[in-house]
Amino acid sequence: MEQPRHQPITPYLTVRGAADAIVLYSKAFGAIENTRLPAQDGKRLMHAELAINGGIVMLSDEFPEFSEHCALAPSPERPAGVAVSITYGAPAEVDATFRRAVDAGCKSTLEPQDMFFGMRFATLDDPFGHRWLLAAPLPQANP
Repeated sequence: MEQPRHQPITPYLTVRGAADAIVLYSKAFGAIENTRLPAQDGKRLMHAELAINGGIVMLSDEFPEFSEHCALAPSPERPAGVAVSITYGAPAEVDATFRRAVDAGCKSTLEPQDMFFGMRFATLDDPFGHRWLLAAPLPQANP
């Protein structure tokens, strides 16, 4: 299977518990782990790369000992100021992914619904403090 090419902008998430996040993202979003680089402490991940829906998301654990050079992880109490958006080809994919994500441990913040801007849309918060947007174009109405 050919690995997906990096999109022009690739999100890089910092989490507390990167190995656990990979498990959750695999269950919730069908993530496939491409790369895992353990840190020297043997407990954290220095870097990981996941393929999700034809795109790439990178992540690592936080390393507060290098806080002047590394981002600290968000948390559910202090969520990230940005979101990760996944665009699907069909509205049913939004619904199915949303259900899998909630079953895997994500919190629903907006149930899937048809929006005025022509998309099936839903939002979720993961247990690591990251927000996920799920979207798919609605079929065009025939005139």
